[in-house]
Amino acid sequence: MNSELAASASLRPRAGQICRLGRLSGRHLAVAVPVLALWVATILSASVAAKNRPLPSLSTSSDPAYVSALSAANRFLQAWQNQDHETGLLMLTDTAKQHSSEDRLEVFFSSGSDTAYEIARGKKLKAGRYAFPVTLFAFHSGTTKTGHPQKSEIVVVRTGKDEWAIDKLP
Repeated sequence: MNSELAASASLRPRAGQICRLGRLSGRHLAVAVPVLALWVATILSASVAAKNRPLPSLSTSSDPAYVSALSAANRFLQAWQNQDHETGLLMLTDTAKQHSSEDRLEVFFSSGSDTAYEIARGKKLKAGRYAFPVTLFAFHSGTTKTGHPQKSEIVVVRTGKDEWAIDKLP
C-alpha cells in the first residue's frame, strides 16, 4: 500500500464523527453565529480601513524623476563602495567639486575593503533636485573594528534631459 494513501486515510474522519460535528445544538448555534458574524465584521472592517488609508509618499516614488535621481544616488554610492574614483568624480557637479578638496575626495573614495551603504526614502527639494538620507558603513582592512556608521545626506540634481549628478557629498 502506498504510504501517502495510508497517511491520508488515517487522517480522514469516520462517518460518525462527520455527523456529530455537523450537528450543533441550539445552545451552541446561539453562540457560534454571533461569534462568526463578529469575526467576519472584524475582517471586513480591517480591509476597508486598509483600503481607505493613503499610502505614504507615493507622490515621490511614482515620480519618474525621483526614480532617476535615486538611481543616480545608488550609482554614485556603488562607485564609493568599489573605490571607483573616476566614476565618482565624473558624477559630481562643479559645485560639489568646489566644496570638496582633492584630499577629501581621495579619502572619501578610499573607504576600505568592506563597505556598505543604505539609502533612505528621499524628498523632493524642488523641481530636478532631491535629497536622500544615507548611512555609510566602512571597515578598513588591517584593523579589527569597524568605524561608526556615518549618517549624512546626498543631494542629486538634474543636469540634462536624462542626466543626474551629485551636488552634495555625504
